[in-house]
Amino acid sequence: MMIERSGLIVWVNDTKAARNLERFGSLHYISKKMNYAVLYIHASKLDETMRSLQKLPYVKKIERSYRNEIKTEYSSNMPDKTRFYTL
Repeated sequence: MMIERSGLIVWVNDTKAARNLERFGSLHYISKKMNYAVLYIHASKLDETMRSLQKLPYVKKIERSYRNEIKTEYSSNMPDKTRFYTL
């Protein structure tokens, strides 16, 4: 059984302090140049985790990741152009 996870982009003031975000969920990536961290948490705990993250002194802003809502299955409605160029 797969657990539903939600992604959060957490903008921080200090990337060293961003390592403490591991206690809230799975810390996937920390950007030192742009000062953000990508964090995956259980979808059922999304609201309470966002509230507790907002209270931290080194957190500037929190954004939800919409990656799981983007359609990833594509259909090919375009005609095949290679057959027009054959001699």
